[in-house]
Amino acid sequence: MQTNFTPEQLTDPATAHSNKILRTCVHCGFCTATCPTYQVLGDELDSPRGRIYLIKDMLENARTPDAKTVKHIDRCMSCLACMTTCPSGVHYMHLVDHARAYIEEHYKRPLSDRMLRWVLARILPYPMRFRIALLGAKIARPFARLIPDLRLRAMIAMAPKHIPPVSRNDDPQTFAAKGKKMRVALMTGCAQRALNTDINDATIRLLTRLGAEVVIAEGAGCCGALTHHMGKNTESHATAAKNIRAWSREMADGLDAIVINTSGCGTTVKDYGHMFREDPALADDAAAVSSIAKDISEILIDLLPQDAVTQPGDGLRVAYHAACSLQHGQQIKTYPKDLLKRAGFAVLEPADSHLCCGSAGTYNLMQPAISGQLKGRKIATLEAVKPDIIAAGNIGCMMQIGSGTQTPIVHTVELLDWATGGPKPPALSKGYAPAPTVPILR
Repeated sequence: MQTNFTPEQLTDPATAHSNKILRTCVHCGFCTATCPTYQVLGDELDSPRGRIYLIKDMLENARTPDAKTVKHIDRCMSCLACMTTCPSGVHYMHLVDHARAYIEEHYKRPLSDRMLRWVLARILPYPMRFRIALLGAKIARPFARLIPDLRLRAMIAMAPKHIPPVSRNDDPQTFAAKGKKMRVALMTGCAQRALNTDINDATIRLLTRLGAEVVIAEGAGCCGALTHHMGKNTESHATAAKNIRAWSREMADGLDAIVINTSGCGTTVKDYGHMFREDPALADDAAAVSSIAKDISEILIDLLPQDAVTQPGDGLRVAYHAACSLQHGQQIKTYPKDLLKRAGFAVLEPADSHLCCGSAGTYNLMQPAISGQLKGRKIATLEAVKPDIIAAGNIGCMMQIGSGTQTPIVHTVELLDWATGGPKPPALSKGYAPAPTVPILR
């Protein structure tokens, strides 16, 4: 793609980087075939190629974003399926991140949008605030149908029937390994600590059982993705910087990996090196953190031997949902399925597994109508393979899919923990009350 940025514009590192990305695009349109929003809406401007044209025009002309441009960029889920499909290697993620930051700086949103984004940015990254909000949503659930705003209804629908108690395993501490082979830091996250404490607990049990000493670093928390994808770079960088400093202290004592069991967070942490490339104080540490950040499946593929399985899956049919942030953002496609098969589960893959479930961080809260359609499609394909269990590697996907199906959904690591001597996942226990089925929002 030909671009016409001025020499003055190209002195800005973000613009110079976007210019290189834009010049990589050859307009082939392969990306439209795998874009969820294009599949649902059928509008060229709701495809990566269409958004690239909008972003190019906005940045090149240094113009104030108009409502049309903002609408179509807001509809992007950052599922990154386009990056998997693109034959030219267009780094769409960095381009749309730049566009969002530019919009945040130069566009004044309607008051309702500003309020919603302000609330989300100040609640979701903070586990205790989020717990209080979830309790409020549970109280409001019986009245949800009376609320005209779909976004508020979506926020209420997000609340699980059961809010788990705080897990003290998420506090800063070190868990000893059984026959120490490595030392890792576990990212405990933010929303996951409020929504499902079983995931971190299972991860700690499994890693220590297989020989990894697990450190919960003092000062580490939210990865910054939630605010980063809103274009709030000042807030997201401040959050990420705390993690970089916390993990750098642990790296000084020897750290083999930073383990992340929420794939949306993993994609962001692995990008810290790029995010802080122009920060003289943190660039080197950020790059070092990114270099050892690993999804839990990347660690387990080497740690989990066949003879570690003590309770084989007994052929239980597991439909594996591939989170976009894992298969497209991190290009990890086979490890989770390989691990589940190694543990004795019969792994099923649904049709159109490359398409997003509609969760996408806060997308299901800010774009509930589109998200609801994608959720309905995803649940239909998962249920079509008639699974006993649905497994996923991202809490957002688990909440999204779990709110529309009665099939138990658990994190992949919970099944692997169970197969190697851990407790049966609560969601599979008799008498377990699943999350209430939430109607698809239209």
